[in-house]
Amino acid sequence: MHLPKIQDADLQEKVVLIRVDHNVVKKGKIKDPYRIDASIPTIEYVLENGGKPILMSHVGRPRDKKTKEITVSEETSVMPIVDYLKSEFKLNFKIAFDDQPDLNRNNYLDELQAGKIDGLYLPNTRWFPGEEAKNSAKEKFSRALSDLADIFVNDAFGSWQPHASTVGPTTFLPSYAGLLMQKEISNLERVLSPKRPFLAVVAGSKFDTKIEPLNALLKKVDHLIIGGVIYNAYLCAKYGIEINGISEEDVTAARKFLDLSKPFSNKIIELPFIVESKNLEDKIEGKYRIIPVKELKTKKKLDFVLDAAPESFQEKVVRSAFLKTETIFVNAVMGLTPQFSDGTIALNSLISENEQAAKFFGGGDTLQEFKTLLPDLYTQALKNEKYYFFTGGGTILKAIKEDSPYGLEPVKALLKDE
Repeated sequence: MHLPKIQDADLQEKVVLIRVDHNVVKKGKIKDPYRIDASIPTIEYVLENGGKPILMSHVGRPRDKKTKEITVSEETSVMPIVDYLKSEFKLNFKIAFDDQPDLNRNNYLDELQAGKIDGLYLPNTRWFPGEEAKNSAKEKFSRALSDLADIFVNDAFGSWQPHASTVGPTTFLPSYAGLLMQKEISNLERVLSPKRPFLAVVAGSKFDTKIEPLNALLKKVDHLIIGGVIYNAYLCAKYGIEINGISEEDVTAARKFLDLSKPFSNKIIELPFIVESKNLEDKIEGKYRIIPVKELKTKKKLDFVLDAAPESFQEKVVRSAFLKTETIFVNAVMGLTPQFSDGTIALNSLISENEQAAKFFGGGDTLQEFKTLLPDLYTQALKNEKYYFFTGGGTILKAIKEDSPYGLEPVKALLKDE
């Protein structure tokens, strides 16, 4: 199978519908523009080659899970993104259509065709009922999107769900992978076929969503380190303890993981020190303490465990694993931020000490906390060819589980027979 690339397309005077992953707005403000910045080369490539871009992205979760109702509001509007494109890159984009458009052609498209603006930006795709539908509404929305353009380009590798805006236009339009999509796939292949030794660090809040990716990783890595709530569940399952806030559901999932991981248990490196706190909201002196994992005893009950202590990353076994490896993959925040961040600071600082390893980071929280906690190191990393920051962490874990980027539905939809 062949992945059609945007470089293969004739863009001159063509309206190009580009699916980007600009899901960076929280409560009406841009939290971190990295995903927008990463998509700029594709947008500029279209403009430089005579194309007329129409951008689209989902923003937030405006659909209520229980009532299924969609709330259209400024909090999930693409307006901050359009403003950012203008202020930072001098790109004059206009938001097309009303809050709940039917996507019929109108004067905005005429402005685009006439070259009066650089491009259009569609409203949040999740404002449309057809975006996440699984019936005829999905096909109707897909066709409406396709009717706007001559060509479809998917540059949203971080948006792996097979929604109308990520897979629908491939049915109706010549479709290509954008420059960022190509870059993400190329670097993902370096994770899937790593230079060894290979170390992975994964954290998260729900163990049941991590079992399959973790088991897939265990077959690939030389060392695996777990953090966050899933590490707490792991400790509960392995040592027969209780930790405040860890559900029985997560502990059950952790037990399942332990059973499945037995053939590879020697690859798991346990962080030897954890931080227990009586208080969930604040880090109060005298209300938290560092506990050695080796002292955990069956039936012991702990208060909230909110971080991996930085002492963990000074232990010989842990330091050796990080400093002697050739490939590092990180999808992890160690603690409950912003109060408990010492573990994450220690993790990223130790990784930076290994100057020869290829370092791959994925996940919005992973990148955001890196940038917030270690801004100088983050800025240096962006310029360092040894680092690569993926725009989507969930996408990477799903691809790792499937052992290929080409099984992801939006990518699969682009593939053509040779």
